[in-house]
Amino acid sequence: MQRRLILLRHGETEYNATSRMQGQLDTVLSDRGVAQAHAAAKELRDLGISKIVSSDLMRARNTAEVVAADLGLAVDVDSRLRETHLGDWQGKTHNEVDTAHEGARAVWRTDASWAPPRGESRLEVAGRARAVVDELVRDYREWDDSAVLLVSHGGTIAALTASLLGFVVAQYPALKGLGNANTARLVAMPLPDDPSVSRWYLEAWNRGLN
Repeated sequence: MQRRLILLRHGETEYNATSRMQGQLDTVLSDRGVAQAHAAAKELRDLGISKIVSSDLMRARNTAEVVAADLGLAVDVDSRLRETHLGDWQGKTHNEVDTAHEGARAVWRTDASWAPPRGESRLEVAGRARAVVDELVRDYREWDDSAVLLVSHGGTIAALTASLLGFVVAQYPALKGLGNANTARLVAMPLPDDPSVSRWYLEAWNRGLN
């Protein structure tokens, strides 16, 4: 028995294109982002996806809806899959943050326990997103030998993947950011000496067309 998990980052937004930090601001897909969502749907078509769960932020929901329409599935929405709350940094460009807080983004990238002012750390994000996966493992009986697709955000997907793989805090920065509409792919398999317990393995990172 295997449970396959596909984590899809939303398509591009104007904020992405202009290096502006979104966090939990509710931005929408650009025209290029919509095209990326359609391309992702084609790539995901034959992967045996039986369930789709999306962040409630529109850029993720719209990406999920494009994929769901192609696969003939519904979209469940869970706010725990939202992007990292970036606190005072939300809405600012990378340059604006670097000018006001020199070196702070570098600390944020390398320390998963550090949070922007009035924001979340990656460890906090990992905790809330991991709960979604753990609940699906417990409750979604149809997952056996199929795939679940979670449509979320780059920071959330990286934090969740690190948590599922059992990374310690110092290892979280090892996962490079995902491109828009690219995927991380994992599989959970039972341990040989205790089939009641499964371990997550990484099959692919940053896979896609972007």
